[in-house]
Amino acid sequence: MPTEFFMPMKKVPTITHQQKQITVVNGKPVFYEPEELKAARAKLMAHLGQHVPAKKYSGPIRLMVKWCFPIKGKHQDGEWKSTKPDTDNLQKLLKDCMTDCGYWKDDALVASEIVEKFWAELPGIYIRIEEL
Repeated sequence: MPTEFFMPMKKVPTITHQQKQITVVNGKPVFYEPEELKAARAKLMAHLGQHVPAKKYSGPIRLMVKWCFPIKGKHQDGEWKSTKPDTDNLQKLLKDCMTDCGYWKDDALVASEIVEKFWAELPGIYIRIEEL
């Protein structure tokens, strides 16, 4: 049985996982998350935490994600969004959060991935996970 849900959000997190920062402590490089990335992670974890499946996925899965961004300018509801951020950048933080929440053992189980971006009157993130 697939896991399927929509997380309505007035502002969809667009900061990317790649935006980690680096500093030097005692002569050694140390990576850290800036506040904006920590806030985006916390927001995703809070929303995702409400939909964790009773049993972790353990085999190959298909992950479908529809990113629905608040309409700006002359865009229409359901129109494709072909501007930044890139889908691959959006997915990284989301999948890391899903792993941390316990959706699956490892996001390497995602063998098929469908990612789409739209302008939407109801912004948020639609997620569907199915076993392959």
